[in-house]
Amino acid sequence: MPTGVLLTLLLMISVAPVEAADPPPLTHRFKPIDEPIPAPPLRLPAVDGVVYDLAELQGRVVLVNFWATWCPPCRQEMPSMERLHRQLESRGLTILAVDVGEDADTVVAFTNQLEPAPTFPLLLDPDSRATQEWRVKGLPTSFVVDTEGKLVMRAEGGTEFDEPELIERLRTYLPTP
Repeated sequence: MPTGVLLTLLLMISVAPVEAADPPPLTHRFKPIDEPIPAPPLRLPAVDGVVYDLAELQGRVVLVNFWATWCPPCRQEMPSMERLHRQLESRGLTILAVDVGEDADTVVAFTNQLEPAPTFPLLLDPDSRATQEWRVKGLPTSFVVDTEGKLVMRAEGGTEFDEPELIERLRTYLPTP
């Protein structure tokens, strides 16, 4: 094969559009915590500067999600978390998404690209202190805190938050309307 033809083929291959593979499905599920224990303290600022304190949310069911923008399953599960928030916030569910080790600019730049964009609080844990207190071993990791402030469910790995089965399980912890 002449050198010119080979170079042309190599150039064509190098500029051809590459399609991204579909990300794998989010298959991790919430598991009940056999003996619920009090949730560790959680008091962190959000990207907008407002400080959230889990202790002040007693009486509400709180989903606490530890995540980071560089984590592919964290990125993938964020829209379903927003859909869950929109569906159950009025029933008493609060979502606190705790970004681990990043700054507000990084978090806001990422979440502004999402559809739907999150409307729940995005908290910052820049030194990973809360992540350590909650004994998070990998990202994403999520917890459900009941109205009494106890950990009742945990999910390690990417989760579809708006699955009907999870919504029904969460409703069992929510106050009745």
